[in-house]
Amino acid sequence: MKSLHAQHHALADSSYQLTVLSEAEAAGARLPAFAHKLRESGLLPLRPTELAVMQVNVGKMCNQTCRHCHVDAGPDRTEIMTRATMQLCLDALAQTTIPVVDLTGGAPEMNPDFRWFVEQISALGRQIIVRCNLTIIVANPKYYNLPEFFARHGVRVVSSLPHFSAGRTDAQRGEGVFARSIRALRMLNAVGYGVEGSGLLLDLVFNPAGAFLPGSQAGLEREFKQRLLREHEVVFNNLLAITNLPISRFMEYLLESGNYESYMQKLVAAYNPVAAANVMCRSTLSIGWDGQLYDCDFNQQLDLNVAQNAPQHIRSFDAAALQERAIVINQHCYGCTAGAGSSCGGATA
Repeated sequence: MKSLHAQHHALADSSYQLTVLSEAEAAGARLPAFAHKLRESGLLPLRPTELAVMQVNVGKMCNQTCRHCHVDAGPDRTEIMTRATMQLCLDALAQTTIPVVDLTGGAPEMNPDFRWFVEQISALGRQIIVRCNLTIIVANPKYYNLPEFFARHGVRVVSSLPHFSAGRTDAQRGEGVFARSIRALRMLNAVGYGVEGSGLLLDLVFNPAGAFLPGSQAGLEREFKQRLLREHEVVFNNLLAITNLPISRFMEYLLESGNYESYMQKLVAAYNPVAAANVMCRSTLSIGWDGQLYDCDFNQQLDLNVAQNAPQHIRSFDAAALQERAIVINQHCYGCTAGAGSSCGGATA
């Protein structure tokens, strides 16, 4: 499957996605503005709390082309962060006490400077999260020792696995992905990841296969742990449930399947002010592959930079100025505030 970008699809244009999101009567739906909901909750303008996570998207290149991918990543994407931009991230990090650096993509491991970047962040003494799609570990011999490399730097591995069954995982991520993911999970387990007492954290990410909200995160975690251990002898630490946001390829699915209207109404009806108060953008700074600054990875994919009164690029990083900004919001933000809430760390309420 080609990316939307390679297909020259209308939804590859972020301004077109924003048009769809902003049309109050899109597909016949009458949707209240997200800003109106925040105002009712006493949260407008949405302001940052203490900056706790620097999330860096090191490129859109990926060995997979998943149907739900909000990055529209794939083998045909060539956007990649250079070592010079990584150095700017390191320089900014060194000015702060930000405790966590979250590396994402694409498949971040495909960036040729990925291991150098991890080593430099590790030398600064910060916790590192790598959002690993699992199959990259078994995609090529040069990646086979990634589990040992991760362990050496105490990296927390966060991996998407849509379901504990091969059918549902392969339907979302591609034929054969489940079998390769299980093989990679066993390699991670073999060096201690997910094993009690090892200190090496291995978390899995669940996202729904259709136009519905995830179920109970705790219940899903119990079921995943039981099934993966019994059927595949695989262990992990935590399961993070994430709601699909109505952008990029998931927006394509919603529009083509006729589910856009009902899904948006579902998100609006499930708006939770507690989840809104805990959205990840309040404590996260997102950095794009070219060094541009965003409030979150979803805003990044919609080309919604941080507010204009704040630095726009990592070369101009100013923690105090960023702290004074108002977070940029839009209709897709309903996805992070519905039900139990959703973030890169799972449920928020």
